[in-house]
Amino acid sequence: MNWNDLFLQLQPHLLSLAALILTVVIGRVAQVLKVRFGIDIEQRHRENLHSALMSGLRAALSRRPEAEPPQLIEEAIAYARDSVPDAMARLGPSEAVLGRLALGKLQEIAPAFGR
Repeated sequence: MNWNDLFLQLQPHLLSLAALILTVVIGRVAQVLKVRFGIDIEQRHRENLHSALMSGLRAALSRRPEAEPPQLIEEAIAYARDSVPDAMARLGPSEAVLGRLALGKLQEIAPAFGR
């Protein structure tokens, strides 16, 4: 038996093995891409939510500079719900989390408004 005959007998098995390896590689690449883009999407939603809270606070302060922090936070959260509904749906933050985030943002910008 020569090498050509051996190769011809093994060819179907080698092709099956190559197909299996290729399937595993494609599956792994798809999984990595899913994780990578999933993280990017979540990060974008977080950034959008933080930006919307900051914008909501600035808008509330410009309309009502005399308002107390709880009122400003409430307005900022309402603004965020309206402006980034996809981020709110994807991240699903609780009211407590939104309140803490908005309070943190208010503390960032409060010195600019004399608070």
